[in-house]
Amino acid sequence: MDEVTISRAITESFMKDFMDSMEVDAAVVGAGPSGLVAAHYLAKAGIKTAVFERQLRVGGGMPGGGMMFNRIVLQKEGKEILDEFGVRTTLYKRGYYIADALEAISALCTAAIRSGAKVFNLMTVEDLMIRGDRRVSGLVLQWSAVNMAKLHVDPLTVRAKVVIDATGHDSEICHILVRKTGPKLKTTTGGVVGEKSMWAEKGEADLVKNTIEVYPGLIVAGMAANAVLGSPRMGAIFGGMLISGKKAAELAQTIVKKG
Repeated sequence: MDEVTISRAITESFMKDFMDSMEVDAAVVGAGPSGLVAAHYLAKAGIKTAVFERQLRVGGGMPGGGMMFNRIVLQKEGKEILDEFGVRTTLYKRGYYIADALEAISALCTAAIRSGAKVFNLMTVEDLMIRGDRRVSGLVLQWSAVNMAKLHVDPLTVRAKVVIDATGHDSEICHILVRKTGPKLKTTTGGVVGEKSMWAEKGEADLVKNTIEVYPGLIVAGMAANAVLGSPRMGAIFGGMLISGKKAAELAQTIVKKG
């Protein structure tokens, strides 16, 4: 094998996708379950979509299941979404289904990519493009390794019509926005309220309700939604995460179509 040909193949194909993704309709930050579900439905609807994940792997907390037991629990509505992705589930007791966490996240990632979404790992969003203190219009990206090494290297930018914060408990994108603009989110405080202690039933119910546009051009999904709006965490039940991702995609489609 020719090592230079291998290197060229990797570099050329990657840069083609990356350069094409510098202007997208929807940018999803975080390749956990809600982010990947959102990306799948967006791309499937013909919305140009890119996902940016700071870690080496995708999946967020899903691969670890509950306390590193790689199983997840879902209610009926969440199971129905996994059915669409071809993920096998088994009935545990009435109203509760079990799925293999690794099978689930692998299927979600595969579906998002095959639908046309571009997934870029090892990229950290370190800032936002905000125009006139009125709207989020893009992301400022840096290689995760650069941030980890604490090197002073200027970032690159991606323009997007809508951004989805699917960064989990840390709700990183909303924290960046508050730092840059002040407390202007659609929350009780204007800032990130912070998630409450675990209460699976309420957290699951709130999660879908909290999946909203919290600032013009910025939607929260998954655990970021509960963290930003101040609802409980849920633990290793993932149905709400999947439903939240689907709802975020529907909201993002509406924003993109409005232009």
